[in-house]
Amino acid sequence: MADDPTGTGAPAGTATGRADAALRRAVHYLDRGAAPSGKVRAFGRARTVVAGLGDEELERRVRTGTLTDLDGIGPSTGSVIADAVCDRPGGYLERLAASTAQRATVGEPVRAALRGDLHSHTTWSDGGETVAAMATTARDLGHEYLAVTDHSARLTVAHGLDEERLARQLDEIAVLNQELAPFRILTGMEVDILEDGRLDLSADMLARLDVVVASVHSKLSMDAREMTRRMVLAVADPNVDVLGHCTGRKVTGRGRAPSRFDADVVFAACARFGTAVEINCRPERQDPPGELLDLAIDWGCDVAIDTDAHAPGQLEWQPWGCDLAAEHGIEPARIINTWPVDELLSWASAHPTS
Repeated sequence: MADDPTGTGAPAGTATGRADAALRRAVHYLDRGAAPSGKVRAFGRARTVVAGLGDEELERRVRTGTLTDLDGIGPSTGSVIADAVCDRPGGYLERLAASTAQRATVGEPVRAALRGDLHSHTTWSDGGETVAAMATTARDLGHEYLAVTDHSARLTVAHGLDEERLARQLDEIAVLNQELAPFRILTGMEVDILEDGRLDLSADMLARLDVVVASVHSKLSMDAREMTRRMVLAVADPNVDVLGHCTGRKVTGRGRAPSRFDADVVFAACARFGTAVEINCRPERQDPPGELLDLAIDWGCDVAIDTDAHAPGQLEWQPWGCDLAAEHGIEPARIINTWPVDELLSWASAHPTS
């Protein structure tokens, strides 16, 4: 049997293998285009249907035009499957690839300088793919490293990791790093900043991780003075490397107002304690807004340009942040994920404690 990059057990050159690979590409493009989750799930269901068919049955249905008679196969998924089975250029897939392409403009030099992504999620918490799938996609995009930063246990809606599950994830990552070298999966966590500024993971466990992103996920509308104190206590923790999506705003759909805090005080603390400020590239976040980014730059903060990806296609969202960084005059040397991995890890392990 040939190698099976499709994950179905079908040889890559078979009809079912080709169909599954094409559907997976469609899911990737839909994810990077921030398509509605229902559309993405439809292509996932189609993969399940294809996996249950043999080559002969699949080819017969393509030949007779009866693919869409099957529950879970519609016109769009059916056209992708038929094109793949017939080994012909896929019109739907090509249009989807073109319409969802992510490209930097003024930020292309910044994008070219990036070596990795420091904020991503997997099926260990609320992500849609495995550590291995996220890592191989990051590698194929040209990255040298990817930090896996699943949510901590406090965020129960995201099925966050407690210390026991995190330890098991670290074991999995150690094995994958042997298989994927020289590409490097960095161990990490997106820890929740609790209301009193504490972090939702013990100091001993945080110290074992390569990269720690600290973010506010609850009580986002609390008093500005208390929010400022909460954030300062978190970024002053020597185990914290990146302040994630600092305002918590949402800019799409119904939206969400940004949290209120004294940005001068928070960014001064970030600069003092060596905590980078994240440019979060998720389309619904696009955080921080430009005026706060300018303030962080004025305080001398380092920056991380991260996707906060929950699916492989979303790892392509960095161009937005690269354009924003270029528009605000941020030199690549101040962006921590342009640094070689050894330099990044040395910096992360040496934050001042006072």
